[in-house]
Amino acid sequence: MSNKVSIKEKIGYGLGDAAANIGWRGVGTFLFIFYTDVFGLDPVTVGVLFFAARLSDGISDIAMGLIGDRTKSKYGKFRPWILWTAIPLAISLVLLFSSPDFSNSGKIIYAYISYLFFTLMYTANNIPYGALMAVMSSDDKERTSIGAYRMVGAFGGGILVQGALLFLIAYFGNVDPSIAISKLENNTYQVEIAATRDVENVNIKTEDGIATFKWNDDRNLENTPTVGKSFNMEAGETYSFIVAGEPNLTSDNLRIIDQKRGYSYSMRIMSVVLALLMFVTFYTTRERVLPLKGQETNLKQDFKDLMTNRPWWILLITGLFSSSYNAIKQGIIIIYFAHYIHNQLLAASYLVGLMLVSIVGAILMTPLSNKYGKRNMFIYSLLISGAVISLLIFCDSTAVVAIFTIGLLSELIGAFFSSLFFVMLGDAADYSEWKNNRRATGLIYSAGSTATKFGGGIAGAIIGLILGAFHYNGQDATTIEGAIPGIKMLMSWVPGIVAAIGAGIMLLYPLTKKKMSEITSDLEQRRLEAAALITD
Repeated sequence: MSNKVSIKEKIGYGLGDAAANIGWRGVGTFLFIFYTDVFGLDPVTVGVLFFAARLSDGISDIAMGLIGDRTKSKYGKFRPWILWTAIPLAISLVLLFSSPDFSNSGKIIYAYISYLFFTLMYTANNIPYGALMAVMSSDDKERTSIGAYRMVGAFGGGILVQGALLFLIAYFGNVDPSIAISKLENNTYQVEIAATRDVENVNIKTEDGIATFKWNDDRNLENTPTVGKSFNMEAGETYSFIVAGEPNLTSDNLRIIDQKRGYSYSMRIMSVVLALLMFVTFYTTRERVLPLKGQETNLKQDFKDLMTNRPWWILLITGLFSSSYNAIKQGIIIIYFAHYIHNQLLAASYLVGLMLVSIVGAILMTPLSNKYGKRNMFIYSLLISGAVISLLIFCDSTAVVAIFTIGLLSELIGAFFSSLFFVMLGDAADYSEWKNNRRATGLIYSAGSTATKFGGGIAGAIIGLILGAFHYNGQDATTIEGAIPGIKMLMSWVPGIVAAIGAGIMLLYPLTKKKMSEITSDLEQRRLEAAALITD
């Protein structure tokens, strides 16, 4: 059996994670602010939703691992699930970012149903996808190379959704109202706008986010000057504001966006791309590593092997912390740039920068982990990345260069552990086969999805509780200024503490570089002997 995998197949496999990250990073980066600022849910409700919905993922992930291991088709065990779930996963993403006109309780119910549907479809797609890497080659170093392609694809998908989505929202959500601007005095203007159609939850602010808006009529009792306003527009009605703090204000400086329409149309496009990339992955990959000859299906034994797999347990627990670390950082970025930096579109450049340096990190991961060992690289990467991101607490809102520098450096270093996690699950599968003479790849890989999704739930709960403690309301600009300390905490030392705990747990991981070389050599010898017996 050849352990070599062609570059074409590695690229095809990597495109699958590009597709998955259109969904995963799209949700992780934009769903919280969509729920609070567009859909109208309060942050504590959203945090509880994220946490509660992920509680079911542990069961569904393990169930999907078992189903994958027992799937029999002409396409293999894991590949067919990539084909079968591509379109349902794309549909679930569209539903997630839709805004039906329900009551508050109806919105909460809809959010739970659509979010659970997304997580189930993601589970059915991503666990078989992750397990596929372990059966494309039995060589742990070759799998490290495949993992690097995977992470390049993942970061590429992240660049697409995080870099383009805000601009797509601005494009599709463009209200194009009539605008009249009259200069008053001292960089103060009267701005009147009117639209030809009804628009729910339109958002108005200046392009660079400097100016403050104050109502110039009595239609709104809350009249504190704030950076931008969110409100409902009726066709033919004129809305008047006093805008202060920005010189030479023109209509070109104003951004007036229908966020509901913008999110809905943008996610439809992203969902089509997601499905197409999944189809490419299915058609370009192959399964080569099969269960041992004579291995019978034994659910009880599979679970017994899993429960005694120490590397798996440590990866599962560490993965919860490392995934929470990443999810907290991702989940607060748009809120941080929108309400602290006052430039939401600048977040797109920041996110693209994070993805670009992550690709560099994924490329460097293979030679560095081969030299220093996957375990050591994981620990160093997580610990240093968390320490660097904590420095953001010292950056004020004008220190854009420092914010970008700290964020990009932290992400470059953090790309190592993000890339290594799923590769190391393949090592845990090898360890189980080496120790027990049985292989349950899909069940082992359920840890990856469990950790990633439950970690995201923990992160959502942390974000929601901290913002709730600071009384954040995304549709009430007067509450946002008071929540700035909480937003800064979530962007800096809160994820830094989570990273430090995860790095400490990884110290217990037993599969060192030397141990993995021994396991790989022993397994290869066993397979050669088994093949010789079959030939005889």
